[in-house]
Amino acid sequence: MADNNQSVSTKLERKTTAPYKGKKLRVAIIGCGGICQSHMQAYRSIPQAEVVAGCDILQERLDIMNEKWGIPKENLFVDGTKKPWRAMFKAMKGKIDAVDVCTPNGVHAPAVIDACNAGLHAMTEKPMAMTVKECKDMIAAAKKAGVKLSVGFQRRYQQNSENLAKLRAEGYFGDIMLVKVRACRRRGIPNWGVFGQKELQGGGPLIDIGVHIIESAMAFLGNPKPVYASANTWTFLGDKPSEVMSMWPGWDHETYTVEDFAAGQIRFDNGTIMQIEASFADHQKEHDIEDWWAYGTKAGCNWSTSEIYTDQNNMMVNMTPVFMPESGWDYIFARKLQNWVDGCLKGTELGASGEIGLNVQKILCGLYDSAKAGHEIKIKD
Repeated sequence: MADNNQSVSTKLERKTTAPYKGKKLRVAIIGCGGICQSHMQAYRSIPQAEVVAGCDILQERLDIMNEKWGIPKENLFVDGTKKPWRAMFKAMKGKIDAVDVCTPNGVHAPAVIDACNAGLHAMTEKPMAMTVKECKDMIAAAKKAGVKLSVGFQRRYQQNSENLAKLRAEGYFGDIMLVKVRACRRRGIPNWGVFGQKELQGGGPLIDIGVHIIESAMAFLGNPKPVYASANTWTFLGDKPSEVMSMWPGWDHETYTVEDFAAGQIRFDNGTIMQIEASFADHQKEHDIEDWWAYGTKAGCNWSTSEIYTDQNNMMVNMTPVFMPESGWDYIFARKLQNWVDGCLKGTELGASGEIGLNVQKILCGLYDSAKAGHEIKIKD
């Protein structure tokens, strides 16, 4: 494993550390908390981009931006209001080209829309927003301003994701009948941030960890149109104190308003079915699993292992790659940001455009709406 990681890291370094002589994309960070640190690390391997500013509602986060990442204090803006980026936009007008939104989910839409209206390109962390309408408003704002809008789905940039998607597009699997998606923890309720507050996040494990695996499976499928949703959600552990030993004990059960477990099904316009399970806490054998399995008329596959199941020479065979480069966290973060930076500077195609994010949001909202209604629903365009 160590050798694989080293080879991927070296390959990435060779691609991105050559002297860059063109224009740099000047990026401002909106929300300088936890996930921002992964973004900052990734920007170090992208010479075409430079983080020049940031804003947050807490000063201590900006102190880290200055002390750890070297962002000048005069380019860091603290504001306890709901829109701390406004002061930054005013002070840094003409000095930034793009924003990278690393806030809780409920802030994605207003931050992106204001950025687009200011003529700035935008990257937003996943999920794209809280509602389908918010996604549409974000896309409309980007189109009106002529700027690039991308969503932070990094799983699609893993080598296994790209290999399996290519085979599907070439017809290797035939028609995909069913995809089973799981993003489940046995007892992994976050004890930091606002992950348990529906008002700020829009939901629990489905919208937080389920969204990544759903989007990876959607990339494999070629982003079909979801038409029907059926689901249920349950909260049975997170809103209560617990003495059970776990990796993240002591979560804030008093403010916990999201689901512990969600299960559902999506029907697409091409007849494919996607079955989905997502949990922060359930009674399963595995401690933590994020994976999907696809079943086609010619072959099937498993995402995490890249195993393929098919028939050859009158035999049922299972095929496993002898070597697969390890797609570590830093690597896939750098690839998703590189894709966006290239799109902003060169006009190249985005891997996870706003339209991709909108389609995933339709799935998330469709499942939550079905659970609330208590029956299957038709997903609105």
